[in-house]
Amino acid sequence: MPLTRTFMLERSRDRDAEFDGRFLTGVLSTGIYCLPSCPARNPKAENVRFFGSEPDARRAGLRPCKRCRPDHFYKGYDPGREAVRALARDVTRAPAEFPDARAMAASSGIGATKLTALFKGAYHQTPAAFLVRRRVEAARQRLLETDERVLAVGLGVGFESSSAFHDNFKRQTGLAPRDYRKLRAEITFRLSLPAGFRAADFMRYQGRDPDSVTERVSGRAITRALAVGRSAVLLTMEMRTGEARCTVTAPRGRLATHAVRDAHAAAVRLLALESDPAPFERRVSTRLGLGRLVRGNRGLRIPLTADPFEAAAWSIVGQQVNLGFAFTMRRRFGRLCGRPAGGGLFAPPTPAAVAQLDYADLRALQFTNRKAEYLIDLARRIDAREMSLSASAYDIGVPDEPAASIVERLTAVRGLGPWSVQYILMRGFGFADCVPVGDSGLGTALATFFDLPERPGRAETMALMAPFAPHRSLATFHLWNKLGDPA
Repeated sequence: MPLTRTFMLERSRDRDAEFDGRFLTGVLSTGIYCLPSCPARNPKAENVRFFGSEPDARRAGLRPCKRCRPDHFYKGYDPGREAVRALARDVTRAPAEFPDARAMAASSGIGATKLTALFKGAYHQTPAAFLVRRRVEAARQRLLETDERVLAVGLGVGFESSSAFHDNFKRQTGLAPRDYRKLRAEITFRLSLPAGFRAADFMRYQGRDPDSVTERVSGRAITRALAVGRSAVLLTMEMRTGEARCTVTAPRGRLATHAVRDAHAAAVRLLALESDPAPFERRVSTRLGLGRLVRGNRGLRIPLTADPFEAAAWSIVGQQVNLGFAFTMRRRFGRLCGRPAGGGLFAPPTPAAVAQLDYADLRALQFTNRKAEYLIDLARRIDAREMSLSASAYDIGVPDEPAASIVERLTAVRGLGPWSVQYILMRGFGFADCVPVGDSGLGTALATFFDLPERPGRAETMALMAPFAPHRSLATFHLWNKLGDPA
C-alpha cells in the first residue's frame, strides 16, 4: 500500500527511524534530502517533497544531509558504529591491552564522552562495563582451559589486583574464580545471589506454566532442561538464603564435555546475575511521578532465556495469542522436537532440530501457516549458517556485536517485526535499553500507569518510555509486572 504524503509528513515529524529506508524527505528550501529519523529541525510542509530512493532525490538536484547521512545509511555504513565495533572486537580479543576506558578512547581516536555515548547506543552499556565483562569472559575461558594460577589468570586478562578480579568475577558469574575452575570436574556448584535477590519472584516467573515440559518447580527448587551441544541435561537450582545450589545431570548419567560450563552459563542467564537493577531504581526514584513504578518491586530483574534462539522461538509462538494458549503451543513444540532430558522434561528445541521439520508438522500442533513458516525458516537460516543467534560459549550476556547490527539481521527475517526483535534483544541477548513497541501488554500498562484514556500509539509509546532510558528494558519488565503477566 503506497504511503500517503500526510502519513510521511507525520513519520518525519516524529523522526520515526522505522521508516528509514522506506522513503526520503527532500527539503527544497535547503537543497538536501534526509532520512525520516533526521534530528534536524522539521522544515515547513510546503518545502518538503518525498522520494522513494536516493537516485530520485539526486535527480531532483538534492544532496545528502550531513547530519543524518542518508548516503551512509543506504550503503549500510555507519562510521561511528563501525569504529565502536572494531574497538569492541579488539577488547574482546585482548582485554588486558586496555587498562581502562580512557585507554579504549585513546586507541579508537574517539573522545571519551562520544565513546561513552556510542557504546551506550551500540551495547547499552558504558565502555568500562563492557571492558570488565570481556575480562571476565576471557578469565572464564582461561580458568577452564589452562592450569594457570588463579591470580595469574586475573592479572593476565587485565585486572589490577586479586580483589578486583575476585569481586568482578563473582559479581558476574556467582562464583569465585577458584570455584569456577572446579566446574571442570564437578557437577554441583553454588551460585552467590546478590543482596535483595527476589527468589520468590524468580520461582513464580519460571513456574508460570505448571504443565511445562521444559521446567518444573517444586518447593524451593526448579529443574530446567537444557540443550548442551548435541545432548540434553537437567539443571536443578535449589534456592537458599543468599545462594542457589545447582546440580547438573544427564539422562544416561554421563555428561557431555562442557555440559557443566554451559549449564552454569544458563543458570546465570536465567537468574539474571549479570544485571544490576540499582542504577535504574535510583534513576526513577529521583524523577517526579516515576518512582511508583518500582515501589514494592525493588530488585526485580529480567530473567534471560537459556539462549537467544529460545527467545526468538517464544516471540513467534506468542504472537497474537493469549498466554495460556502460547504455553500450550510451546509444550507441543517441545515434545515434538526437543531432546528428552529425563524426568519427562525436554530441552528447548534447537535450530538444527527445528530446521528438519516440515511446515505441516507445526500446523498439526495448531500453529498457523505463517507461524510455522516463520519459525522453521528462521531455524533453517541459522542451521545453514546464513545468520547467527549465538555468541562465544564464554559470553553470558551482551555480545560484542552492536544491537543495531542484530536488529538489521533479525528484521530481514520474515515474521520478526519490531516487537519480536526488541523482545529477542531484551530476553535473548540481555540488552538493557529496549522498547518492544507494538506490544499490547506494554501499551495497556503505560495507559494505566500514566492514566491515559487509551493505549498509546507508536510515537507516544516511545515518548512515554524516553524518561526511563537507558534502562527501558527493565522499565518494560516492571510495567509488564504491574499487569501481573510478564512476557
